[in-house]
Amino acid sequence: MTDADTLRDTWIKRMRAAPDARVRLLCIPYAGGGAWSFRAWPQHLPADVEVLSVQLPGREDRLGDAPLHHVAPVAQALAPIVEDLLDKPLALFGHSMGGLIAFELLRELRRRGARAPAHLFASAFRAPQIPPPNPPIHELPDEQFVEAVSRLYDAIPPAAREHEELMELLLPGLRADIAVCDSYAYADEPKLDVPITAIGGRADHHVPEERLAAWAEQTTGTFELVMIDGDHFFLQSAVEPLLAELGARLRRLAT
Repeated sequence: MTDADTLRDTWIKRMRAAPDARVRLLCIPYAGGGAWSFRAWPQHLPADVEVLSVQLPGREDRLGDAPLHHVAPVAQALAPIVEDLLDKPLALFGHSMGGLIAFELLRELRRRGARAPAHLFASAFRAPQIPPPNPPIHELPDEQFVEAVSRLYDAIPPAAREHEELMELLLPGLRADIAVCDSYAYADEPKLDVPITAIGGRADHHVPEERLAAWAEQTTGTFELVMIDGDHFFLQSAVEPLLAELGARLRRLAT
């Protein structure tokens, strides 16, 4: 195995071996999430879709790696690895923070002169040109930080909050992820030449429909807005309807 293979396998996890895949779906997790959040997705998607997921430092099998606190270093680290996946049509799916990373990854690939991915699925994250609706929380003391994350994103299960040792493991990565969002400063650049599908939860009060619809301003290609029953974490509570929507669009990419 080469150093490039090792680096790829550190950052990108394959959810299902699919040597004959006609299209790839690269999933980027939400704040506090890891690559294996998407482990069940292949069983809901067409067999010729290879499902891959990004493993950010500081979680799951990378728990010992220092997490990154800004979106630019994440995009810069991923771009050369993702370039090697572009020999087949590649769609990016990013949920919440993952949507922001996916957007800046597309911009970084363009700066590198790389071939553009085939599609962006921006899930449960406002269009990047819209300023954050809440003040930064990533520097709050632990107790206030946990309360704020739970209130704003419903991102920490009550059972986890009661487990002190588990929270000690989870907090550095979660705090870094929230810092990625808190520290983001949008810069004007040309629109992407990539079709965008924005996806939201009908009961997600943190990312209302109008903030998703504004993703249309970021592409010269086609734009769709898809609303799913559920709150901010509809990718867990409504995974089958979500993947039915993704599957229909991925089939078109494979033709």
